[in-house]
Amino acid sequence: MSGKLYGVGLGPGDPELMTLAAVRAIASADVIAYHCARHGRSIARSIAAEHIREDHLEERLMYPLTVETTDHPGGYRGALDDFYEEASARLAAHLDAGRTVAVLAEGDPLFYGSYQHMHKRLAHRYDTQVIPGVTSVSASAARLGKPLCEAEEVLTVIPGTLPEEELTARLAATDSAVVMKLGRTFPAVRRALERAGRLDDAHYVERATMAGERTGALADVDPESVPYFSVAVLPSRVDSGPAAPARGEVLVVGTGPAGPLWLTPETRGALASATDLVGYTTYLDRVPVRPGQERHGSDNKVESERAEFALDLARRGRRVAVVSGGDPGVFAMATAVLEAASQDPYTDVPVRVLPGVTAANAAAAKAGAPLGHDYATISLSDRLKPWDVIAGRLAAAAAADLVLALYNPGSASRTWQVAKARELLLEHRAPDTPVVVARDVGGPEESVRVLALVDLDPAEVDMRTLLLVGSSQTRAVRRGGDGDGGTTVAWTPRRYPEV
Repeated sequence: MSGKLYGVGLGPGDPELMTLAAVRAIASADVIAYHCARHGRSIARSIAAEHIREDHLEERLMYPLTVETTDHPGGYRGALDDFYEEASARLAAHLDAGRTVAVLAEGDPLFYGSYQHMHKRLAHRYDTQVIPGVTSVSASAARLGKPLCEAEEVLTVIPGTLPEEELTARLAATDSAVVMKLGRTFPAVRRALERAGRLDDAHYVERATMAGERTGALADVDPESVPYFSVAVLPSRVDSGPAAPARGEVLVVGTGPAGPLWLTPETRGALASATDLVGYTTYLDRVPVRPGQERHGSDNKVESERAEFALDLARRGRRVAVVSGGDPGVFAMATAVLEAASQDPYTDVPVRVLPGVTAANAAAAKAGAPLGHDYATISLSDRLKPWDVIAGRLAAAAAADLVLALYNPGSASRTWQVAKARELLLEHRAPDTPVVVARDVGGPEESVRVLALVDLDPAEVDMRTLLLVGSSQTRAVRRGGDGDGGTTVAWTPRRYPEV
């Protein structure tokens, strides 16, 4: 009979943090296997040393390389794959001989551990049991004495080997984080934390629970002193709340057309780090409630007052996120904030605009690619500009054969504009011109239909609807068959016919 394979998690380094199950697995094993570098020393073996007997057979699985420089024809990954195959074969020989094999792993065997490569090659062939261990993530939080996450906070575990831009995006978007695998990646991780606005919150932990443990503010750490066995920790914000900057600022944030799926990493991070959220109540409701954060909701028709209120908060040293639907620069709050910020006494208040997915792009993506060529974006609302101006722009854009994205087409108090726009457009467009009628894109009542311009019913259009009117080149095709199983997609070719 074949022997049994154990993947034994040893915890972060202190032998007293080994579990009883780990000790028992080692005691029952005939073979103790562990990975090591070329120097032959193994941290895993040193943790479990007092439980390894003289009669244990030891398999030292020595990595052929520890940096990515190699002349292997398959490169660094190819060299490691060959090593894992050879190491697995050595363990399989013991298992086939009926011996029980315990593969030692620092931390948890299936959490960034070397054991997992053995597991993937052997677990389907042999009786296998994985003994979980205390991870360096938990150990680091314990040594810092700081909660990692609380309530609805999200913890993100990030390898420091990611590209710097990716590190920045993920650090900006999360509540709490632990960055693993520092060492040579530390300078890039530090820059990413600074770019994400999280450096002042970051803690450094080296060799948690082991001899030579070191903790402190990450910003104070000398990059030349950082070993591989160290992590960066962004702990919970619940107790402290978002830190107010030394100087206040206003971030105008676009949340996209609906809920959290439409947020960019930059926007998500700005919303998490703000001390105050200001916005139309409907848009504020899309943003999760965070402890210590002040929320200031208001009606949709007080944009100037809302902008000045946000700027006044920033003058008092607050980091303010003005929450806008879609993209804040498209018929939204960025204009109101910048207009107010250009007047005394707000000219010294920093203002940044963070883009979001605008309704036209969201609707176009749902329908296919109707905005694939030149297009114009026009609001049908005559609350801030006269209808004669709107009509003139519609006529000019239609005569130029541009696809049209029509925002704010109708409301309870504006019921005739869509019919008038359709009448005007039919003077320039064929009756069968494709029109995308997109309502509540990304929301629970989402409806996206493609129909002919002549069939557009103004009674079905409200403020939650956006219209995309095709050019002479826009095509609408039924795909996937007739009936409920098919879908009509619309697109505008990028090539325009020569006159």
